[in-house]
Amino acid sequence: MSARTPLKFSTVRGRPRRRDLGAMSHLVGRTCFGLVLIVLSGCSPLDDFLANLAGRHMRISRSFDPYENTIAPPENSVPFASGNNTPGPFRLNTGQPEMGLMPAVFSQADLFTPVVQNLPNPVPADQASLDRGEVLFNRICSTCHGEAGVGSGAKIIEKYGLLAAYNLSGPGVAGYSDGYIYGIIRVGRGLMPPWGHQVSHFDRWNIVNYVRVLQVQAGNTPAGAE
Repeated sequence: MSARTPLKFSTVRGRPRRRDLGAMSHLVGRTCFGLVLIVLSGCSPLDDFLANLAGRHMRISRSFDPYENTIAPPENSVPFASGNNTPGPFRLNTGQPEMGLMPAVFSQADLFTPVVQNLPNPVPADQASLDRGEVLFNRICSTCHGEAGVGSGAKIIEKYGLLAAYNLSGPGVAGYSDGYIYGIIRVGRGLMPPWGHQVSHFDRWNIVNYVRVLQVQAGNTPAGAE
């Protein structure tokens, strides 16, 4: 037999050939692997299972948990305020500092202190501010407070009837200062969660200005009005 002659395996009656054993082992291995995947996928939510799969898709991006608070700035860096107005067409928001317009950091415990109560409203209640405030109020606040701000008719009542929000157009809120309403939007209070991470500095004041309009429409005089 020459060196180039391929080797042949002898067969024994009743026993499979070696190549048949290899094919059978491969089939058994694939079957076991498939069963393991089925079992693992059944033990965890499908979203988590898909999120752990390798590949370039949105599941592994920074937007996996979009409502998380923003991360802290890197050490020894100079953070910029995020209270700039949304830029218009062909304008770029470069994130320049607010030059002292941003209030100091405060918490819910500070809402009744002069630090928050006496915050000056830097946004004039002109038509542009009221239009912007109406859009934001209907988009964010009306879900709990209703479009008229009275709490009734809010979408949340359809599912959670006991969570009717406070009447923003009533005499109680009308007596609050602009700074206090701004502070509640920023840090929240009671059942209301904080919206400071989703509503920018000037947009909070735009909402305050629009809430004052709702109070006037309800026949109440806002605090500080002549």
